[in-house]
Amino acid sequence: MESIQGPILYLLIAGGALTAAFLGLLIWRSLLESHEDDQIFLGTAEKHLAQEQQLLVARINTLSRPITMTGILAGILLLSAAAIWVYHGLKQNF
Repeated sequence: MESIQGPILYLLIAGGALTAAFLGLLIWRSLLESHEDDQIFLGTAEKHLAQEQQLLVARINTLSRPITMTGILAGILLLSAAAIWVYHGLKQNF
């Protein structure tokens, strides 16, 4: 059995690193969302609570683009590594 080497190894390492970053961002977003309240009934004295919730929602919204980009890039890298691996396998057999 051959060991994985060359461009496939580098693609797998980069894909693994991006997948780890993707999962880290997902965990961070879920932690932020656990502190978000669906409904808040506030009077005039609790305006600081409303501001905290608005900041929290803004932080959650800013994470959506990096989560999408790291997920797409990790998928592309892992699929390209698989495609190169299949291409080399077919090239050796035929």
